[in-house]
Amino acid sequence: MGEIFSRIVHSRTADEVVLQIERLILEGVLGSGDRLPGERELARQFDVSRPVLRDALKIVEARGLVATRHGGGTHVADVVGQVFAPPVAELIVSHTRARADYLEYRRELEGIAAEYAARRATADDHALLEGIMERMTAAHGRSDFQEEAEIDVEFHNAIGECAHNIVLLHTLRSCYRLLSDGVFENRLIVFTMVDAREKLLAQHRAIHAAVVNGDPAAARQAAMDHIGFIEQAMTQAERTGEWQRVSKLRLSRRLDADGKRAQRAG
Repeated sequence: MGEIFSRIVHSRTADEVVLQIERLILEGVLGSGDRLPGERELARQFDVSRPVLRDALKIVEARGLVATRHGGGTHVADVVGQVFAPPVAELIVSHTRARADYLEYRRELEGIAAEYAARRATADDHALLEGIMERMTAAHGRSDFQEEAEIDVEFHNAIGECAHNIVLLHTLRSCYRLLSDGVFENRLIVFTMVDAREKLLAQHRAIHAAVVNGDPAAARQAAMDHIGFIEQAMTQAERTGEWQRVSKLRLSRRLDADGKRAQRAG
């Protein structure tokens, strides 16, 4: 982890340290599971005494923002995904209406995030997105469905970060948590459909280009079109799977009937 913590000026209390750690977590700079530097290094970066630092860490730990692991240092707590408790997540994935509502909700949020990103993304944000797109293109070239799906989530997370809206960022992360936890594992079916991977890559490129070019309207439309395509593709994949199931049952029954007729004729 680079030096993301700033020197505390003219303060002998833990308050400023606490405020800075809270802000970094809230802004998404520090994410769930990130390990903080060791006590000595962290005190150096903040330019505070180690007793002051210990007091600050106790406060943020009591607030549930960090957790200290014996022999493993201090890590940012799991602060993402609490919007969907496990029982609710299971209900969402097991009910067709809920899955459709999830994608409808994401379509609107993704559109807003892309629009804001086109308005607000910095040069560093552009560099972040460029790196993700390069890795996405490489994974596509290797036909690595799993890696493409993982980078897909990373890309949309990054767009949320580039939107520079704290509430939107954490709302989106709670949505993506369902994807990274494998709740919607059947989305991988989309990557196996004919021409789908090419279309998905083109859609991501369109979102990326609109954000980098600073075109809010195009970014919003590209993001919404992308989620709309996923909705249609997943529905088609599910219907195709159902058709295949029914066809297999029909064939099995006909073969069974043909066998019985052959036995009677014999």
